[in-house]
Amino acid sequence: MKTRLIYVLPLLVVLITSNLFSADIPYLTGRVNDNAQILSESTRQTLTEKLKEHEDRTSNQIAILTIPTIQGESIEDYAVNVFEAWQLGQAEQDNGILIVVVPNDRQMRIEVGYGLESTLTDAMAGRIIRKIMTPRFKNGDFDGGISEGTMAVVEVLEGGEVPAMDDNTSESGEEEFLNFDGPDMSISERILIGAFIFGIIGLFTIIGILTPGVGWFLYLFLIPFWAMFPIIVVGTSGALICLVTYLIAFPLLKLILKNTNWYKKAKTDLRTKGKASIGGFSFASGGSGGSWSSGSSFSSGSSFSGGGGSSGGGGSSGSW
Repeated sequence: MKTRLIYVLPLLVVLITSNLFSADIPYLTGRVNDNAQILSESTRQTLTEKLKEHEDRTSNQIAILTIPTIQGESIEDYAVNVFEAWQLGQAEQDNGILIVVVPNDRQMRIEVGYGLESTLTDAMAGRIIRKIMTPRFKNGDFDGGISEGTMAVVEVLEGGEVPAMDDNTSESGEEEFLNFDGPDMSISERILIGAFIFGIIGLFTIIGILTPGVGWFLYLFLIPFWAMFPIIVVGTSGALICLVTYLIAFPLLKLILKNTNWYKKAKTDLRTKGKASIGGFSFASGGSGGSWSSGSSFSSGSSFSGGGGSSGGGGSSGSW
């Protein structure tokens, strides 16, 4: 009996703690549930009418929830919990949408039911958040942000596209730089993952630029890495810029360094002595290529190593 209690008690503590610190799920009182009291009465009525008309036309169920804070809980987890509790969408179609806005935490999310994920994709939901809702929220315009964001969702579901931003809501250069078209990640996640990816391929790029002989092999070898890996952090357009920059900068820098004294000396040492030292790294020639060492090694051979509806978490999140 005591042995069982040893295993059961920690589980009870975890369950009790999670319940204490998780945000409450409010009752579903209508299509617009303004628990944070950030919408005007006219906006609530207009949205309710528009969402009812959309449901009558398509059977899609869209609900809006504003709540002051979710007490540090993940916006993704909270949105899924609310979606499941409210059972948005038709049971056999899973065609529900939940728009959650948490003003005190400055977070929002568009949660998409299974049946609508191919129509309102994560990328499209993210664009609505970044392009339409976020700029208005930053100006304190919750009525405009939620109304126009919701209507953009309706537009997409009925076969249209996300409306273009007008001049008054265009993002600044800094925001445009930070809002890449890649996976939905926060800036901190992009920085951490980017440091890992660019740190690795950047290291081999520098080695290729500095190393006589084997450097051109690395230049060709790293092309697919520069073409694909940056997509994770900066999206397709950002990755294309990285690739073009790499293709131009690598040979340009290598040609510039080719005329420096230390590069000429390293090249001569490799040819006459069979090894050279550059920036703390030791390079040794070997047949048609070369090798370097400083706790690790490289060769140019082939052995290189380096309504009843439910939601599955599709959608997009944002902050302002």
